[in-house]
Amino acid sequence: MNVMSAVATGSMIRREIGDDHICLLTFDRPESGANIFDAATLDELNEHLDFVENDASLRGLIITSAKKSIFIAGADLKTLLQQAQTGGLREFITEGQRIFNRLAELEIPTVAAIHGACAGGGYEVTLACDYRVASDDPATRIGLPETTLGLIPAWGGCTRLPRLIGAEKAAEVILKGKLYSAREASKLGLVDEVAPRDKLLDLARKKLRDGKRKPSTAPRIDQEIPASRDHNPAPTRAAEVIKKGLSASTQRSLAFELDPVHEGAVHASEITQDKVALINPQLGVASGDGGIGERHRVFRSPAYGVDAVFYLEA
Repeated sequence: MNVMSAVATGSMIRREIGDDHICLLTFDRPESGANIFDAATLDELNEHLDFVENDASLRGLIITSAKKSIFIAGADLKTLLQQAQTGGLREFITEGQRIFNRLAELEIPTVAAIHGACAGGGYEVTLACDYRVASDDPATRIGLPETTLGLIPAWGGCTRLPRLIGAEKAAEVILKGKLYSAREASKLGLVDEVAPRDKLLDLARKKLRDGKRKPSTAPRIDQEIPASRDHNPAPTRAAEVIKKGLSASTQRSLAFELDPVHEGAVHASEITQDKVALINPQLGVASGDGGIGERHRVFRSPAYGVDAVFYLEA
């Protein structure tokens, strides 16, 4: 059993340092069944990264969640829409990219230990880690569903996923917007290993022993990425960003992700409801199902005809 020698509790993320000099960052949004990325959570993650960068004794970093059925459900949709209306959306997305880049550039190895729904920005933060391990629990669903709502993955999804699993497979994951079980995600390469929930942190610590992951080169694309045939423009925009990013540096590819951000948010606003705080598309539950939490509903997009699960904040 690992004994924690130092604990620092923030409002959204708890930091623990064990005697093994492993830093554990646990996302645990207070009075909520879900973790999300809003401006405050991004700021707090940034502060924790300040600490990690300045502590030379650390040997590794693990990111995990204290929630029973959600790892991190993605960006706060309400924040995205407010930022789109006030002209601050690009700045918000740029800041998220900057913070995730800091995570990716840490000198110590990093692992995301995923239990529960890991969608959108919640998966993109794990892509900034060296490794990803997931629980085999049915609650664990992993993917990048942004295109089902008129958005594209803009916190590194269109850049890092092709470099991780190849351009064709990444395009399929992003353009379909499906969420996968842990076993399915493992077969696709979205996660490295799968374990029972009670063994997940042990597996994460073991994975840290592999050291830093070797940087991936931009992959070639051997076949054309199919264009979207429906009236949702997001898959087409995502495909364009992926193709342009393949011949660019990581930083340049991330810049390409920003280009369609505002337009995508406007499309997504067509399916929002009052008090919608975050989005969990395609989690496989119906309205009233207790699998995610008590405050959620299923809505149908009048624009795109897709189902989406929304978590409603009180």
